[in-house]
Amino acid sequence: MESVDSKEERNKPDERFRQEIYSKVIRAGKRTYFFDVKSTRNDEYYLTITESKKKFSENGKFHYEKHKVFLYQEDFDKFMESLEDVVQFIHENQPEIEKTVPMPKEKPEEVPVESNGEGKDFTDVDFEDI
Repeated sequence: MESVDSKEERNKPDERFRQEIYSKVIRAGKRTYFFDVKSTRNDEYYLTITESKKKFSENGKFHYEKHKVFLYQEDFDKFMESLEDVVQFIHENQPEIEKTVPMPKEKPEEVPVESNGEGKDFTDVDFEDI
């Protein structure tokens, strides 16, 4: 399944500008990670990585604490090399920790972005509304 519109469809004069291209969601315990491919007005892709964590206030109401990283194509190689390096370091140097309850390994969800531009896309999440 392809989640990116063809270049001809994106460049139609009547079609409104669409920034969201492709998304993956990883639910990990109390955190959710969003990996979103977006497009600039010049049709250049970039990646946003968002960590969302549900927090409760003293009065029982909750809100989502978000942290967002923007990663541009010119930095992908350096980012991936560094990420692989630190993950390898952790695997080689972290002492074994006995887990009392095994954590299920969750497969990231692929979230296609609707191509018709109608309605609200699943990736258009306003964390304050959840």
